[in-house]
Amino acid sequence: MSWNVDHPAERPGERGFSLIEALVALALIGLILSALATVTAQWLPNWNRGVDRVQRSELVGIAMQRMAADLAAAEFVSPSRDVRKPLFDGSALAVTFVRTAIGPNAGPGLDVVRIAETVDAGRLVMVRSRASFAPLPQGASLSEAIHTRDPVVLLTPPFRLSFAYAGVDRVFRDSWHENDRLPSAIRLTVRDAASERVLAVSTVTPIHVEAPASGGLSEDGGKSDKDKKATDDGKTTGTAAARQGGS
Repeated sequence: MSWNVDHPAERPGERGFSLIEALVALALIGLILSALATVTAQWLPNWNRGVDRVQRSELVGIAMQRMAADLAAAEFVSPSRDVRKPLFDGSALAVTFVRTAIGPNAGPGLDVVRIAETVDAGRLVMVRSRASFAPLPQGASLSEAIHTRDPVVLLTPPFRLSFAYAGVDRVFRDSWHENDRLPSAIRLTVRDAASERVLAVSTVTPIHVEAPASGGLSEDGGKSDKDKKATDDGKTTGTAAARQGGS
């Protein structure tokens, strides 16, 4: 017995790929993917470094704005009733000052703010901390009487920050200790620790208050030395004029 099987006629264009053609296609796809992986491996690290650099620059800029605003708001507050100098101590890597308390839970009053470089997990970081202001005991030093809390990291490696202070003479120096006035301006210099390159975000912030509100008053009728000198000059001029008129 024979079976007759009708095979449909093959139409042009309906033939499949041969094994050799499939292997060639797979090889081409592998070459293309290998090329893409090579290119990606070359530009992806540079992309990541660029993104990290932009993010770090933004964080440094925010930290500098915060420190500049803090320092600009420094107030002339004496550490105790017996001391007429302001509570302000500045060095190249740390500064301590008094300003109005700020924050979501801060009540009315003053804060002692300290911005200083410290060691954290084996690296040097710039940290802002604070403490509520209270008059210092007689003869007590700042380190003994003031214990700050609420530390906030502002700058991390590879960046380092240094301070410089200028008075009315506009000459910057690395320290400001036991001075009768607050500095007129504070320079904040940010460097890359690896290359020692000064970054463009470095700035100078002025201090809005340099002397106490009653600094111009004296015991002689509440007049300052400048006012008394002007009054004395007026008296001298009037006396001279009277003498010329009488002669």
